Amino acid sequence: MKIVLDDVSKGRAGEALPRTSLTFETGHARFVRAETEQRPTVLGLIAAGRMHPDTGAVTIDADADAAALRRRVALVDAPDVSDPHPGVSVAAVVGEELMFAGRGSTPLHARRWLSRLGFSDIASAPIGTVDPAARVRILCELAVLREGVEGLVIVAPDRHGGRPDGWWRIAAEFAERGQAVLVIVGGAAAAVIAEMPETLSATHLADAGNLSTTAEEER
Repeated sequence: MKIVLDDVSKGRAGEALPRTSLTFETGHARFVRAETEQRPTVLGLIAAGRMHPDTGAVTIDADADAAALRRRVALVDAPDVSDPHPGVSVAAVVGEELMFAGRGSTPLHARRWLSRLGFSDIASAPIGTVDPAARVRILCELAVLREGVEGLVIVAPDRHGGRPDGWWRIAAEFAERGQAVLVIVGGAAAAVIAEMPETLSATHLADAGNLSTTAEEER
């Protein structure tokens, strides 16, 4: 699966999202830098087929098929769109997502699922207090349970604090498992990821508002 955003923008004169071009595809993790409070979510919505851009086009395997994009790409943790309420327990978040995936979704099912993932100790914790890497792991594992999901758009994981090393490696792991992964981050997180050795040879960096460049070219 290959998803291409070609010169997309949103809002008058690109206020919500300036003109942006990027590609993400099966087996690769890519990160894109998008600053301001609004732009990461807007870009995530467009990349996952949940919002139409005002300029440019979005294609999936060379087709402009927004329905296929929505079906095959999960939007993960987008602020005010797909992020869980910070006060809800991890087990409750898991139970709800298991239900959407057509799985057993009782509190017992949720706790067993978390135990298999190694997170039984945080089942009762509010998800807003969970370590950022654990949060990304849990939400991504839940997303890929849904039938037909082949890609993940992870929005602003850096907003939860900490260094990006942990959750970026998790994103890369999902790419190795066959997902197409796009992670939308701010400038500080992008700078850290760009310096990671595995990033230089395997991943690409783009700026919201500029054509994509490789991480090596950014150095």
